Amino acid sequence: MQILMLSSTFPYPPSRGGTQVRTFHLLKYLSRRHHVILGTLRSPDVTDAQIHELRQQVAELAVFPNPQIPPQPPLTKGGLRLPPLTQDGVRLPPLTQDGVRLPPLTQEGLRLPPLGKGGLRLYQQLEGKFFPPPRNLGGTEGGFYAIVGKLGRFAGFLQSGTPPNVLSTYSPAMQNWVDELVTAGKCDAITCEHSVNEIYVRPQWRQKLLTVVNIHSSVWGTCKQILETGTSERPLRDQLNLPLLARYEKRYCAKFSRIVATTSTDKQLLLQLLSPRKMEKRIDYFSMPTIEVIPNGVDLVEFPHRAIDPGGHTLIFAGAMNNFPNIDAARFLALEILPILQQRYPDTTLTLVGTSPVPPVLALGKLPGIQVLGRVQKVAEYLHQATVCVVPMRIGLGIKNKTLEAMAAGTPIVASDRGLEGLAIGGESQPILALRANEVQEYVEAISTLFENPHLRHELSQNARSHIETQYTWDTIGRQYDRLLDI
Repeated sequence: MQILMLSSTFPYPPSRGGTQVRTFHLLKYLSRRHHVILGTLRSPDVTDAQIHELRQQVAELAVFPNPQIPPQPPLTKGGLRLPPLTQDGVRLPPLTQDGVRLPPLTQEGLRLPPLGKGGLRLYQQLEGKFFPPPRNLGGTEGGFYAIVGKLGRFAGFLQSGTPPNVLSTYSPAMQNWVDELVTAGKCDAITCEHSVNEIYVRPQWRQKLLTVVNIHSSVWGTCKQILETGTSERPLRDQLNLPLLARYEKRYCAKFSRIVATTSTDKQLLLQLLSPRKMEKRIDYFSMPTIEVIPNGVDLVEFPHRAIDPGGHTLIFAGAMNNFPNIDAARFLALEILPILQQRYPDTTLTLVGTSPVPPVLALGKLPGIQVLGRVQKVAEYLHQATVCVVPMRIGLGIKNKTLEAMAAGTPIVASDRGLEGLAIGGESQPILALRANEVQEYVEAISTLFENPHLRHELSQNARSHIETQYTWDTIGRQYDRLLDI
């Protein structure tokens, strides 16, 4: 079979996040039996050597520039990067942290306000009157423009029906390439490895070839969950986005013959959203797609079972530390759970491991007993050194790689319902794989139990590793994905 796989996230090396890990291992498995063509985008940190390594895993590889990253101007001698020049040779002003370009400076060093429609500069004298400059609520010169930018993005979402994060990674060059392949009949199936890649699939293709979207988790369901749990950073924004996300998810799902979710929770959310009575009448090409649950897997070589139990009172939480659900979990663990544990066990420490820690996470490293490591070469090494792995997720749908990886490493786990989503952790007649907790005191008691009971730690370690070996290897998951494509 000729399979065209689309991934806006460059999937190599498979250690940067859940999307990379899942995409890489699925394409690696499918390449054993099929002619796999991969289209992906190159982010700034991708090296030529990594492109070469990825090329060895597929029959054909096409790599396109990431549209979010414009060509970079040269560095000055001092290491500063100059802003780019316009076609007229004028140096553009720099971007703010929010990605908004500030207006240019006058010769006196004053910042000019932007041009309005018709080329009039806002706040200049018009018919003998002045428009006052806006209040800068953001505390910086770019604050007003950041607000305007956000309003513009929301208006674009409202008009186009496609979220800004999907549009921001859209590559017209990659679209042309995909169109040419489909038109030439060079693929029997298209798989979108994350819902953001749905933008490259045209509705009419569902009638001529197999179209699959591997959603990871429902965007509407995630927003709904954040609002229901009261953990939204911006409730008003999310309340406005919720119906737009529902409209968007219904529209893009209608383009696919098969949808893949990682948990039954996501499947039920999609069934609820896609029920015929909720579909818009204008989507005349809609027929209910098949929805399959295919979880994530673990690389057992990358996450070997630990040889010894280190004992002690050491906690670990791992995950991308620029991801809001992980940020919320890290702060919940560090600020609400850990202090109570340290009253019982003064030598209790917490290690936070994960790429790109944001300032609120970095600030936790100033608290007693907490170290923030950021990205590390081997997460398994730090899991092996911990007494207990805590996965205190309060939001976020989908099966959690961090939970599966800790189970494979043999580190005893205490986790929330969200952290254990998609997993049956045993009990009664079934072997126990992890301890469950959702409230602060439940975490304290469960962690304390593991601190004081080496026999229970050993039992959880062995049971979890055995479960991963039989149910969650990438070979097992790859076979499920392969069967889905062969049906």
